[in-house]
Formats: sequence, C-alpha cells, structure tokens
Amino acid sequence: MQKSKTIEANDLILDAMKKNPKAGKILFAEGLVCCGCPMAMQETVAQGCMAHGMDVKKILKKINGASKKTKTLKKKKSPKVKK
Repeated sequence: MQKSKTIEANDLILDAMKKNPKAGKILFAEGLVCCGCPMAMQETVAQGCMAHGMDVKKILKKINGASKKTKTLKKKKSPKVKK
C-alpha cells in the first residue's frame, strides 16, 4: 500500500516537505520561515502555523491543492495525431 502524499496538520514540517517538494516554497512564501531551520525536524505544520499566527487549514489547502494540480497535469495524455 502506497503512503498518502496529502499533508496533514500533525505532519512534521520536514516530513511535509519530503512528501511534497512544493510545500517548503509555499510555507516560506506564507511566512512560515521555520521550514529552513532545525525546528522543522521537531515541529508539526500545525505547531508552526500556531507559532506564527497562521491559519493551518488555509496553509494545508494551498499545499495539498498544489500537489493535486501537479498530479492532474501529469495525468493528461497528449492528443493522438491522425495519420
């Protein structure tokens, strides 16, 4: 069984970045700069958001939405060329 790539509030920040490489960029852009510090190994996404006064649901929606968009783009097949 394959692990889910969905980022949860209780995921460590470091684990979230491993699951979804775009997570770090999104977290940093939103002001959660601890994704680059040692706390990323000990702090969950929810704890980081709470410490920085951020809405964890909003952040998770952005991260998981970015992941779904990437998957959707990869699933599209190129049109067949008629001979």
